[in-house]
Amino acid sequence: MVQIIPARDISLYELEEKFGLQLATDTNLFREWTEDLPALTDGEKQAIARVKSNYLNLNKHRLMSEEAVKMVVLSPLVDLAGFYQPPFEIETETSVEIYAKDESFLVKGNIDVLVIQKRFWVLVIESKSSKFDVMIALPQALAYMFARPNSAQPTFGLLINGREFVFVKLIQQEHPWYARSDALSIERDSELHQVLSILKRLGELIVI
Repeated sequence: MVQIIPARDISLYELEEKFGLQLATDTNLFREWTEDLPALTDGEKQAIARVKSNYLNLNKHRLMSEEAVKMVVLSPLVDLAGFYQPPFEIETETSVEIYAKDESFLVKGNIDVLVIQKRFWVLVIESKSSKFDVMIALPQALAYMFARPNSAQPTFGLLINGREFVFVKLIQQEHPWYARSDALSIERDSELHQVLSILKRLGELIVI
């Protein structure tokens, strides 16, 4: 009998046990979040300063819901990264099902935001309310990344709770490996600039 579990309830332990996932200790496996990042224009810096101001203003009244995080923080960053323009497409609430190798375990869920270039998954984005630690989204995002149609290529993910951002990379070698960035804060300008630069860099890697 197949055990069905919602993606929001999956744990890293279950991903390791059922899918063979391992955390990469070699920092060279995920250099895209630190190397060859494009410089931002003055206009882009002004635009993300507005994103930061909007977040700080709204969050001091009440902690932002997941939907508010998507609207106030995520959407403008995705726009500035160029993902609303060709050659990219955006899908929301994409339904996925992922079976373990022995098909005894099924993970089901909906990806918050999926950036696609043709049939290649550029970026899987998992958003949470600002009241939650951003890392609670990691197992869920990784489960979704397993559903990518082209497992020969790396897939990238972004965890976001409005206040912090964590980038994730999933690669398939003898078994699946993942690596993640440090948590980058919206409250530090240099790190917020880095978030947009990373998004732009990931877009460049796919188009090249």
